[in-house]
Amino acid sequence: MLPGVGMENATNEEILLSLEHVRPGKGYKPNFIMFEKCEVNGKNAHPLFTFLKEALPFPHDDPSSLMTNPQFIIWSPVCRNDISWNFEKFLIGPDGVPFKRYSRHFETIKIEADIELLLQKVAKNVLE
Repeated sequence: MLPGVGMENATNEEILLSLEHVRPGKGYKPNFIMFEKCEVNGKNAHPLFTFLKEALPFPHDDPSSLMTNPQFIIWSPVCRNDISWNFEKFLIGPDGVPFKRYSRHFETIKIEADIELLLQKVAKNVLE
């Protein structure tokens, strides 16, 4: 879980404190790995996101749009393969190869079919 495209203005520590004391609160501490914030676009983009964007230049379900309002573009340089909004998703195969990129509009539950497909490929390779 990590916010992208400059949408989260809290520090990494503030995010954890917010989870613990505000939402959901009641002393909540994540029992999963939470990554630190990083830049996903522009000259300071984290190498992982540069790699993912080069491998999958645009979401398969929305190949043409980048961002509807240019006032939200706060990075430079701007490239077509940039992550345009929070909730864009990347699915990576068990072999480490980027498999598919999904737009912010793509319902996360629908990724299940692609995960099943990848798992079937793994099972088939194990049996061979």
